[in-house]
Amino acid sequence: MRSRQTDTDAPLLQRMASWPARVVGFYVDGFRSMTVGRKLWIIILIKLFIIFFIFKLFFFPDILSRDYDSDEQRAEAVRSSMLNR
Repeated sequence: MRSRQTDTDAPLLQRMASWPARVVGFYVDGFRSMTVGRKLWIIILIKLFIIFFIFKLFFFPDILSRDYDSDEQRAEAVRSSMLNR
């Protein structure tokens, strides 16, 4: 005789109804079962942090806020730069 499957036996993916929730559940279940992949994702996140935060601080200064005092002056500088190429 076949036993009934309970809610606790069903995977997280099958218990969720909407498709965004199923997609999220798919990735959550996948990350839970990872071993080597977790280390790789940590490396990827560290690299992204370095690229977006550290590089922006040191290599991409905010020139408009340094050279102009108000938003109107910044907007005019961008407009004139784009139109007078």
